[in-house]
Amino acid sequence: HYEQMLIIGIAGGTGSGKTSMVHLIPRFYDATEGSVKVEGVDVKKYNKSALRKKIGMVPQKALLFKGTIRSNLLWGNEDATEAELIEALKRSQSYDFIMEKENGLDGEVAQNGKNFSGGQRQRLTIARALVRKPDILILDDSSSALDFATDAKLRSGIKTLKDTTVFIVSQRTASIMDADRIVVLDDGKAVGIGKHDELLKSCEVYREIYESQFKKSEQEGR
Repeated sequence: HYEQMLIIGIAGGTGSGKTSMVHLIPRFYDATEGSVKVEGVDVKKYNKSALRKKIGMVPQKALLFKGTIRSNLLWGNEDATEAELIEALKRSQSYDFIMEKENGLDGEVAQNGKNFSGGQRQRLTIARALVRKPDILILDDSSSALDFATDAKLRSGIKTLKDTTVFIVSQRTASIMDADRIVVLDDGKAVGIGKHDELLKSCEVYREIYESQFKKSEQEGR
């Protein structure tokens, strides 16, 4: 048993199959060709609940339940300690805005989290997934409402996880360019697999996505 973590970025345009790809891991549906393996075992051979206990999934739309911050986080793991809840809040960049609220962890969450901003809801949904201490963490475009600085801090917090494989699905190349491996999808097919610098040279789809965003951010910075 050794400590390691792996970050895999999933890139591609709208409708390229990014979400469909990561949904194969927890078996929201099954692959019609080939196989998906977790720890070397085909996911179809797992009991679904046992498989999903290994996975923390943060969907595109952040979903919070009516109750408290604490009760929402404990959905991730009802046996989590206070220290583990605090750690998840810190990693997800939620700690500061939660501690500013009256009652902190016991502060109220309205139905669908309407008393929080979109970015705060996303961070709290990530915190809940982190409380699970999953073997596989899937972030499906789940930092889209965050500014670039907060997104960068979030990724720094996640980088210190141990024994975890993290899939980051993102429209932003800035969110995945530091990944250990990036998979580029186009019309449901992988058209490039590698690191950021390699893909800029070898993958036209990735280069076009990166350059369109890079030039846009340059213009906005003027």
